[in-house]
Amino acid sequence: MKPTKFIAMVSYLLAFAVVNVVLQTTTTANESQRQIGYGRGGRMQGGAVSERSKEPIQPIPMSYDWDSAKIELGKKLFFEPRLSRSGWISCNSCHNLSTGGADNLPTSIGHKWLFGPINSPTVLNARFNLAQFWDGRANDLREQAKGPVANPMEMASNHELAVNVLQSIPAYVQWFKEVYRDEKITIDNIADAIAAFEETLTTPNSRFDWWLKDYDDKITDAEKDGYALFKDKGCIVCHNGFGVGGNSFQKFGIAKPYDKDTQTLGRYNVTKDEKDKYVFKVPLLRNIELTAPYFHDANTWSLSEAVNTMAEYQLGVTLADDETNRIVAFLKTLTGDQPSIIFPILPPSNENTPKPNRN
Repeated sequence: MKPTKFIAMVSYLLAFAVVNVVLQTTTTANESQRQIGYGRGGRMQGGAVSERSKEPIQPIPMSYDWDSAKIELGKKLFFEPRLSRSGWISCNSCHNLSTGGADNLPTSIGHKWLFGPINSPTVLNARFNLAQFWDGRANDLREQAKGPVANPMEMASNHELAVNVLQSIPAYVQWFKEVYRDEKITIDNIADAIAAFEETLTTPNSRFDWWLKDYDDKITDAEKDGYALFKDKGCIVCHNGFGVGGNSFQKFGIAKPYDKDTQTLGRYNVTKDEKDKYVFKVPLLRNIELTAPYFHDANTWSLSEAVNTMAEYQLGVTLADDETNRIVAFLKTLTGDQPSIIFPILPPSNENTPKPNRN
């Protein structure tokens, strides 16, 4: 190549690089002055904020600020049956990630085939609950994770035994040391790791979330009408936010006493306050079509019947069949992407590991 042509080519490339840098700098400066909206591509032209960003239901936020080592340990523990006395029951037994984060039973089956007293809520999106369990007796997922291990009707073990099982397995000792900087395994860091994994179990990208982001073709007119009815009838008062519920306690039977279950006292068992009888945490409605049967007492397997029950006992209204159908159609738009979980391979027990006990 002749020197003159070489010099010309270099000059062209340098000029192109300078222009590109200037354009990027200008774009960045302009972008920083815009307000992020919910439009296609994640940004509205001119920085305008979509009116749907003001809706009482909001899209599930994406989060990647996670401790990957802790989450991987928590995933193993979530599927670890040796935390139970029998060596058979794991967290996933009652909160099956293959079936909407619940077990689709009226009440879960625990140690020695004992039936639990209440329907198991889904673990999916549980991070959006103001508290855990129907009666809110656990303040957060960490506190909740300790409960089933020692519950005689669930895993039927105890915290000391659960710790001893894991402490006997060298791989667990090493993993806990890597995450918690200490060889000593405790029930607190067991619960912390499980909770860290559970906090990742969200279900973004439902069709309704996409509609909230201004993708109009993601839901049908009937589903939009169902959402309008959901708001107009008053359902939205309790079922709002990221989880479409889970952020308040309410009495079951506001408009009329709930006579289908008068034995389960709900929040009263925690506070011993008379006004808290039959008060429960409002359930999440995300993925509701996957989590039948419904209510704390598993009173119905039909989502339509559940909607009508809520209308009758909570709102004091009777819905026409067409209204029920449209609300149900809307509720089905709340099913999001289910967590994609690679089943963990757990380390083997050894001669020092406490043996399972089915008695």
